[in-house]
Amino acid sequence: MQEDELQEDNDLYEHHRIEVDPGQKPLRLDRFLMDKLPNVSRTKIQEGIKEGFVKVDEERVKSNYKVRPGETVTVVLPEPPRDEDLVPENIPLNIVYEDTDLLVVNKPAGMVVHPAYQNWSGTLVNALVYHFNNLPEMEGNAGRPGLVHRIDKDTSGLLVIAKTEKALNGLARQFFDHSIERTYYALVWGEPKAQKGTIDAHLGRSLKDRRVTDTFPEGDFGRPAITHYEVIKELRYVSLVKCNLETGRTHQIRAHMKYIGHPIFNDATYGGDKILKGTPFSKYKTFVQNCFKIIPRQALHARSLGFVHPVKGEYMQFECELPDDFARVLEKWDNYVNTLDGISG
Repeated sequence: MQEDELQEDNDLYEHHRIEVDPGQKPLRLDRFLMDKLPNVSRTKIQEGIKEGFVKVDEERVKSNYKVRPGETVTVVLPEPPRDEDLVPENIPLNIVYEDTDLLVVNKPAGMVVHPAYQNWSGTLVNALVYHFNNLPEMEGNAGRPGLVHRIDKDTSGLLVIAKTEKALNGLARQFFDHSIERTYYALVWGEPKAQKGTIDAHLGRSLKDRRVTDTFPEGDFGRPAITHYEVIKELRYVSLVKCNLETGRTHQIRAHMKYIGHPIFNDATYGGDKILKGTPFSKYKTFVQNCFKIIPRQALHARSLGFVHPVKGEYMQFECELPDDFARVLEKWDNYVNTLDGISG
């Protein structure tokens, strides 16, 4: 290694040190890191390897290098690692229910649930550690006090938070057993042929883009995922759908609805931010674009949550109304369809 390369390495900071598991089969380095660094795309990983930011046993290698048991993979970057200590922030919480063991909050769209890559502040967890002391953490879930589940940044709705170890363990068991009742409302493109249905298809991170969840109907990849849905209202080009989660995979409803051909309205990640139904004449196009402006996110809301209180043993059920943006865009579609029906009638 040349002297300038040594100096360059001295200016780098270690961000990740990964010991390859003894049972690991030989696997390409870029594929190996896709599993270990889920918030980083394969392209970024390959660029980092090419630039020398990734080493195996302190040696620079190529993306197609196959890691083996006992090796150590390090990721270094020009910037020092960020201090990931939780910073309490005085962010208001919309608390639907609270007792000595748990609380239920109504999370607004746009709020990330816990600190992570590119979202280190302004999260629900930052608010929780400000308002509550000594919240418990699940094993292997460090930095996420009180959390037993989460919803996406741009999804609104209900979350249950544990305040004690007993509540945390009791709620975690119910999530593991799939006995928690979770109902979401979604505005989706099109009108499903069946008014009720069950989507049973494995979900896993996309092999092309780790930020996206893909459906693997043959079950050859990913994890089992089951979503039950029911059409509540048909609005010609879109439908209001109720979805019940049997499992709780990342982006489950969003990926499943896309899989059956009905992406969630204005869900940019899964193709719902385009006009997928209806004739593309100018007035309709303007109408849809105005709807996108009203709800600049996926139209998905965690409307109800039901579980057995982990300490008291009684069943509890909570509901919250649609947020303003969702309610407004639903009303706008309703008025639009009524106008069309009036003209055709």
